[in-house]
Amino acid sequence: MKRLLVFVIGILLLLAVLFSGRTWLNQTENNNSEAVGGTKEQVTIFNWGEYVDPDLIQKFEEETGYKVIYSTFDSNEGMETKIKQGGTAYDLVFPSESIIPKMLENGLLLPLDHDKIEGMDQLSSFLMNQNFDQGNQYSLPYFWGTLGLMVNTEEIPVDQIKSWDDLWNPAFKNQILAMDGSRETMGMSMQSLGISLNEKNRETLAPAMKKLEAIRPNIKAVLTDEIKTLMIQGDAPIGLAYSGDAAFVMAENPAIAYVVPEDGGVIWTDNFAIPKTVKNLDGAYAFINFMLRKENAKQNAEYVGYATPHEGAKALLPKELTEDPTFYPEPEALEQMEHYEYLGQETVELYNDLFLEWKMGL
Repeated sequence: MKRLLVFVIGILLLLAVLFSGRTWLNQTENNNSEAVGGTKEQVTIFNWGEYVDPDLIQKFEEETGYKVIYSTFDSNEGMETKIKQGGTAYDLVFPSESIIPKMLENGLLLPLDHDKIEGMDQLSSFLMNQNFDQGNQYSLPYFWGTLGLMVNTEEIPVDQIKSWDDLWNPAFKNQILAMDGSRETMGMSMQSLGISLNEKNRETLAPAMKKLEAIRPNIKAVLTDEIKTLMIQGDAPIGLAYSGDAAFVMAENPAIAYVVPEDGGVIWTDNFAIPKTVKNLDGAYAFINFMLRKENAKQNAEYVGYATPHEGAKALLPKELTEDPTFYPEPEALEQMEHYEYLGQETVELYNDLFLEWKMGL
């Protein structure tokens, strides 16, 4: 009986020690929190991978006292699903323009309070007030760029590829890396025939799909991020790419040139937006304003490699970059390019079905 009593007393003493320790730990955490600004608030950001300079995140945390939780996605569809599920309280998200109308239909984005945003007047006018978000009520451009072709000039003279139509040259048999995306790869054929990238009619799409059948012998592979690695290594001489990815490849392999085809082109934006899951609204605006400071936008553009929509930041970048029409096209060239528009679920499924059928024949 005495042994049992001693055992019980021992257990009670141990619990008392553990409780005291936990109380001390909580108090210490609170004290530490107060020491860095009296707040434990976080800004939870959902962005594409490697799409912000980590040094800027650290700088933002030091300036504001907010702790940034940075998560990434690899597709607009995956991002939209996560926002719709609502399991994570994302404060800021970076959707491409083509998905924004769908997110608005589903009530996934909150209106922006322009009075809380500093630096909007510095954003390039040709990127503002687009059809996908007139008046920029829900989004602001974060980066922009084009879609084009990477060409290894050690294997193919760059002047041999000026248009999408040139890719059908039999001399390019088994030499082209196509992108594993219906809008991008089908778009090569569509624009070569003068068909809009946003066409919804199956009958109008039929000639483009027939022409795409004819390019099969020239396709070496249909890939995503692997295109960059293969182009750097010289495993293929031609690769479909977004301009920022092309800039990265060109930095690694100086033989690579980037061409925006003359018979069409794509201009796109990725955008700041505040999702319905937001918990720290002030933190979201603080991050937007921080990234819209010209010195920060310039640093971010240098790190990421895409074109900045911030005119003040652009003025700080090297002229050999900003005067290069492949990455900062002239206004008349921009007028010939199309924006990707949201096609609606039915048409998206049509594109995916047509593209899958084409891939299965490779």
